[in-house]
Amino acid sequence: MKNFLAFLFGGLFAVGLMVSGMANPEKVLNFLDISGQWDPSLAFVMAGAICVAFIPFQRAVRHPEIKTVYGENIELPQNTHLDAKLIAGSCLFGIGWGIAGICPAPSFTLIGLGHYQALYFIGAMFAGVWLHRIWAGGSK
Repeated sequence: MKNFLAFLFGGLFAVGLMVSGMANPEKVLNFLDISGQWDPSLAFVMAGAICVAFIPFQRAVRHPEIKTVYGENIELPQNTHLDAKLIAGSCLFGIGWGIAGICPAPSFTLIGLGHYQALYFIGAMFAGVWLHRIWAGGSK
């Protein structure tokens, strides 16, 4: 049942990405183009996502023993230190998002929409994960 619900909610997430336009690289690139043909509509999508997630996240942070509906522990990151690796990774993510207009989750949605060019992005994403694991010494 848990896997079925994960599949169902993942599908709902994909539909939300498609309806909101976040799976459309051109719409994302127009959102990031603040000096050109800026499209602010994705800001409303992001604000809506923050509103939906804010209360559950605050509850999880304030109650360390909180569990999922299936009784599993929720393990939040304990490290709150900003370091060079985190900043470099964030910059790489942002640069990739700005170049391609694709985020990891929508890249899989794009394949479902028949945009097989997303496979280039997904291949590069997996290559980056693989290179990071080699560079980090397999520690993650």
